[in-house]
Amino acid sequence: MDVPSISEQVSVKEKELTVKPTSQFNNMQQDGVAMIKAEYVISVAKNAVSEHISPNDQLKLATGSGRSENGPPSKRLKGQNKSRPREQRTPRHEKLCPAITNDRVCQYGEKCCFSHDQQKYLSVKPEDIGMECYLYSTYGRCHFGVTCRFGGKHISPDGKNLINNELWLSFKDKDFVKNELTKPLQKLLWKRTYNFKQSMQTLEEVNKLGTDDHENDTVVNASNANTEHSIEQLSETPTGMVTDEDIIPLRPSEIKQINFRKKLYLSPLTTVGNLPFRRICKKLGAEVTCGEMALCTNLLQGQQSEWALLKRHASEDTFGVQVCGAHPDTMIKCAQLLAENTEIDFVDINVGCPIDLIYHKGAGCGLMTRTNKFEKIVTGMRSVLPVPLTAKIRTGVYENKNIAHHLIPKLKEWGVAMVSLHGRSREQRYTKNADWDYISECSKLVEPMPLFGNGDVLSYEDYNMRLETSGVSGILIARGALIKPWIFTEIREQRHWDISSSERFEIVKEYVNYGLEHWGADNEGVEKTRRFLLEWLSFLYRYIPVGLLERVPQKINERPPQYQGRDDLETLMCSPSCVDWIKISEMLLGKVPEGFTFLPKHKANAYK
Repeated sequence: MDVPSISEQVSVKEKELTVKPTSQFNNMQQDGVAMIKAEYVISVAKNAVSEHISPNDQLKLATGSGRSENGPPSKRLKGQNKSRPREQRTPRHEKLCPAITNDRVCQYGEKCCFSHDQQKYLSVKPEDIGMECYLYSTYGRCHFGVTCRFGGKHISPDGKNLINNELWLSFKDKDFVKNELTKPLQKLLWKRTYNFKQSMQTLEEVNKLGTDDHENDTVVNASNANTEHSIEQLSETPTGMVTDEDIIPLRPSEIKQINFRKKLYLSPLTTVGNLPFRRICKKLGAEVTCGEMALCTNLLQGQQSEWALLKRHASEDTFGVQVCGAHPDTMIKCAQLLAENTEIDFVDINVGCPIDLIYHKGAGCGLMTRTNKFEKIVTGMRSVLPVPLTAKIRTGVYENKNIAHHLIPKLKEWGVAMVSLHGRSREQRYTKNADWDYISECSKLVEPMPLFGNGDVLSYEDYNMRLETSGVSGILIARGALIKPWIFTEIREQRHWDISSSERFEIVKEYVNYGLEHWGADNEGVEKTRRFLLEWLSFLYRYIPVGLLERVPQKINERPPQYQGRDDLETLMCSPSCVDWIKISEMLLGKVPEGFTFLPKHKANAYK
């Protein structure tokens, strides 16, 4: 793809930049401020950070109702942007039938809900973005045919989709993406005719553990009656062939084992931790990956969008899925469904999601205060899964009321293979530093079960220090990977990588190619790739190049002053402006549609 001149893309004009005298920054050695070399520091009249919030929140800032006189935005301006513009979707009758794009006969005929008029489609199809199609040049065939926005080389003048047979034959029978939702399975789930007899029988066993708890402030007050019978009762059942008449839980020795210790683990990341991003992280050194949080109820309903979160690329050699739910019946059914229809190495229970919608339904962090229900979920899922079961938790629900140390020994007792602990409470979200002292205390409670820590790791020095001083078995890397996915390379090679702007741009370009392969090279796929790219850029811009720092390494909660890079592209990529992120997307995916706007999912950037 042809890349326009970078100087034409930079939004900050030279006349708007004023280099600050070095003396003004000599005394800025304070917490929360990233030290940029004085020659790169600039002042910009426009407050680009206000672009990260909705118009209503911008009004609060303008009127002073959302910000103290000289302080940061109040709590009302944190969390998610819930009034984001909706993505415009093309009606089905305006889309070309997939069978037509691949030169096949549509089996639905006149009943097909897609258009079969190829000439009409081509007359309104947007102009192609470029001549080089990643799918065609890599695999020899683009299955988006005439709908591809990069189809110059593989679409003949008469509208036929060309195939490079020599290249295509070497990939034709290879299955690069696993865990797709098949139509027969989806119909069984839609009609509620899937055989969950194993789950129901397991549920009867776990229901003997006690009655459900009401929500409590701490785990200490939760009822723990009959916990001594939980795992042992189920694991001592005699073995035999599993049939509809004879449902037998797996013994611990029959469950696949994974050595998690000191593995470079990319944490499950909602929205941004998609398959293309995980491929980038795998290529840069990540060893363990996990899919985005999937709601068990949506999986049981056969929702295509939720099942897409379970997809696994062939490069992900150690891959797990993360599920979230509040009730033993749905979670145990979901575990059986995953065991029988997906290729995964482990299942992770999300007990750390702080979102109100999840928490108030009793899932996510809500499970931390419902130990009896949580025990039933863990015990039931563990008995139907042939792979390890892990759990991701927080320090607690409320600030200064840590309860994880009460819960972790119970998880060990219930048979969880590994626990990962995020060093913040639900109430704190990302506004305070992760409490690694508390993580260290918890790590002493669970030997020999692995415990991973999570929070504020942005360099190999952070990684080494936390690993050595906390006693944890490993570290989950979350925001650190979003800001600089090459952190895995830095940890493996034990160095600070002063990555150039062109190298960073190549990583972004590779992400776009993976996105077009995953979401599609047609118009809808291009715009979906753009949306996810912009979400990632809302984190990626926070990386400060090593060569620009007075003090190495960069800390995750230090906000830099406005600065310019060593070249135009570096300046563009460090811009906090949504407008500039859109310009980066246009360099790879063409002009945005008329009326396009973007608002990131998160309001704040979680600086200290």
